[in-house]
Amino acid sequence: MKIRILDIIILIAVFVATSPVGYAQTNGDNTNTVEIDTTGTLRFPFDDEGEFDYSDDNQSPLFLDRPSNIETQIEYDPETGEYIIREKIGDIDYRMPKALNLQEYVQYDFDRAIKNYWRTRSGAEELENQQGGLIPQLRIESEAFSNIFGSEVIDIRPQGYVEVQFGVESRFNGNETLPERMRRTTTFDFENQINVSVRGKIGDKVNMDFNYNTEATFDFENEMTLDYTGKEDEIIRRIEAGNVSLPLNGSLIQGGTNLFGIKTEMQFGHLNVTTVLSQHKGESNVIQTEGGTQKTEFDFKASDYDENRHFFISKYFRDNYNKALSMLPVISSQAVVTKIEVWITNKTQDFTSSRDIVAFVDLGEPAQNLTNSVPGFEGESNYPGNASNGMYSSLNTNYSDVRFSDRVNNTLKPLESYGFKNGRDWEKINQARKLDQNEYTFNEQLGFISLKSPLNNDEVLAIAYEYTLNGEVFQVGEFTTNNIDSDKSLFLKLLKGTNLSPGMPTWDLMMKNIYNIGAYNLSRSEFDLQVTYYNDSTNTHLNYLPEGELQDTILLRLMNLDNLNSQNDYTASGDGMFDFIEGVTVLSETGRIIFPKLEPFGANVANNISDPDLKEKYAFNALYNDSKNNAEQDSEHDKFRIVGSYKGSSGSEIALNSFNLAPGSVNVTAGGRRLTEDIDYVVDYAMGRVKIINEGLIEAGTPIQVSTESQELISTQRKTMIGTYANYEFSDDFNVGGTFLYMNEKPITNKVDMGEEPVSNLMLGLDFQYDQRSKLLTDAINILPFYESDVESSISLEGEVAKLVTGKTGSTNNQVYIDDFEGVETQYSFLSPYGWNLA
Repeated sequence: MKIRILDIIILIAVFVATSPVGYAQTNGDNTNTVEIDTTGTLRFPFDDEGEFDYSDDNQSPLFLDRPSNIETQIEYDPETGEYIIREKIGDIDYRMPKALNLQEYVQYDFDRAIKNYWRTRSGAEELENQQGGLIPQLRIESEAFSNIFGSEVIDIRPQGYVEVQFGVESRFNGNETLPERMRRTTTFDFENQINVSVRGKIGDKVNMDFNYNTEATFDFENEMTLDYTGKEDEIIRRIEAGNVSLPLNGSLIQGGTNLFGIKTEMQFGHLNVTTVLSQHKGESNVIQTEGGTQKTEFDFKASDYDENRHFFISKYFRDNYNKALSMLPVISSQAVVTKIEVWITNKTQDFTSSRDIVAFVDLGEPAQNLTNSVPGFEGESNYPGNASNGMYSSLNTNYSDVRFSDRVNNTLKPLESYGFKNGRDWEKINQARKLDQNEYTFNEQLGFISLKSPLNNDEVLAIAYEYTLNGEVFQVGEFTTNNIDSDKSLFLKLLKGTNLSPGMPTWDLMMKNIYNIGAYNLSRSEFDLQVTYYNDSTNTHLNYLPEGELQDTILLRLMNLDNLNSQNDYTASGDGMFDFIEGVTVLSETGRIIFPKLEPFGANVANNISDPDLKEKYAFNALYNDSKNNAEQDSEHDKFRIVGSYKGSSGSEIALNSFNLAPGSVNVTAGGRRLTEDIDYVVDYAMGRVKIINEGLIEAGTPIQVSTESQELISTQRKTMIGTYANYEFSDDFNVGGTFLYMNEKPITNKVDMGEEPVSNLMLGLDFQYDQRSKLLTDAINILPFYESDVESSISLEGEVAKLVTGKTGSTNNQVYIDDFEGVETQYSFLSPYGWNLA
């Protein structure tokens, strides 16, 4: 509200100069009456705005608008035929009344309407200018256009940027042996980056939403939606193009939420029909919980071990691993690691705990484990320690300059002449980073460390450790507390070099018997694990080997994972269940499973089979003697699988193991009954979590099943989905629906592996829902003694039937490949006529 100075003066004048009755002044017993001029002429005239007019808005902001308590009244006097216009504050006239005849009043009302119209138009244009964008609004002056789109306005609002870089690169080669025209090469360098979002409207019915970013990590981050929304009484209710969804009410046919295509919604009286023609970009996942805890199943191959993360700190501990775990739950190891420092290649640019290091494979190794024959490095000790061989003393005497980074290459040349190679037997790292204790764990009795984060292939891992054995203290490598000058390198034990491959001395130090099941904070309760073998002849997974002397031994016991009962007491025959021993068979915090055998699927299997042919058939030796990638290609032996399930911590939250879910892509059922979102549960689609808010479900321990459809990160098959859902509404309480859904997958190549066959299926479904409120049912319940209710009851019935019609896709000719033999190397050897043996 704005109050101007003139308004204040006028208010004073109301009481001083314009009162028609005057005012009385009392002084003791004498009363004097002062008469006021009522002719309408002010005693002190001043400039004022026009009477009964609008104030001028083009004034200083110091002048406020007319107060809201000033009211304009228009009265018609039938005796004089005039219109009386009054402006009042309450019952007080703010101005002198003004009388207009009919012609004057019509002109006054017309002028006021014109002024009000232009004032409204001026405000609308100002608002449009404030919201203006790159493309102005367009108006199509067409009645047909307005009838189709609901309005004549087209409004497109783009945002973002387009960056284009263009350059020319010219190179000159001074090699005189090249022709003159080939010495100079000129190429064009062109780069572009686009990050654009467009919001648009065509009339009132068509909306457009478009996002595109060339720097997006995944395709699903670029979304496009174009939808047409009809009026309530039109046949075409909605048409969508771009990212669409087809959610269905049933549990047998789920529909889809991550689709890209065209969707139409039409109505024909009581019949509603929804049709989708699209490509499916979703990946389904089902999670079950029981008793308020989340149950998750896992299944992976024996070749999926957790690489570049777990390492023995010495070959001594590797050689004694099987012996130390032969009498579980007792660990038969006399050595106990008491101190350890772990160093890796510094790629974080954090130099607060950095140091130059020189790491050696044979440092501290007993004589039987040495991999080199450098004179003076031999030893006779059977236990790890700096004095176990002559390397550490020689490095401090004959090769003391190795500590200095500027002389490493010169001083190590004599070692290389004896076969002591850089990258194989030793590594030099400048400014290596020492890991904090929360970045790794180590088993002090079994002598291995587990890193929280896996190492890259080119990263180096080295350690210094101290342990006790039979009351004697041994040290391997040098600690930062050994008073080594900071300008000198530390001598450490090398566990992993920049080249970790079969044949390298460090290859056996990486543990290949630890597996990641993809969970955290595992609980012993309800944890189940089994080892199976795929039998080709019966096409089944067995928990034993199908032939030989191991037919009567379950694989879990063969792997030394079944020696205890439920009370962790040793039993000769086991109980058929996985032995959950923290730090020995499982790392519960990080979700790792440890096999108490060094090579569980290789030498362990071969040592328990006497027939050489069966040893060759069942022992998976390539898993430990070859790279992981090559072992995965050995389909003849990679038939062992590790399967099981676990339950998470109890609670109302369920992790979906997916992120950035599409709204509506989560379906939750409890005991087969479909739950209602925001009533029984809520979903955090960004973080991928479901929270059950119906406490009755948690307290009753009702089995809960959550099905999700997340967006695929990488898709190797083109999946086409065509679907129609028709719903006929007989009444507000009774609905009948029918579903037609066709899914076809087309692989990127005709060579399809077994287990990844494309599908071409047709699903047909029929469902109904009946929901009726019943006061009669409440009255019938109230007949029971000691029970009374005034809440209205309801009867709900749901039914669904579905049929799956399987088909065949013609892109693969109904063929799958067990092995394409692309990784097989064939060698031919023959004797030439000249006596040469050619291979």
